Amino acid sequence: MSIIKCVKLQKESEALDYQPYPGDIGIRIMESISAEAWKMWMDHQTMLINEMRLTPVDPKARKFLEEEMEKFLFGEGSKAPEGFVPEKK
Repeated sequence: MSIIKCVKLQKESEALDYQPYPGDIGIRIMESISAEAWKMWMDHQTMLINEMRLTPVDPKARKFLEEEMEKFLFGEGSKAPEGFVPEKK
């Protein structure tokens, strides 16, 4: 188990075991995003896909999700769709 300084969570945390995304952004994620932050993104991405009825094989949807991933992990954050109400647990 490796530990990295996660740029999303701003703390030392467990690193990912593998590069979760292809290309340069995948390398950047592997080097600076923790497993915990990646799980947070996966949950957020699932919500975006479901709420916005996206088809991940559609090139426009993939581009949108990649842009949101970059915002979520490295930028100001990705917002939930307008009108989204999370389930109460």
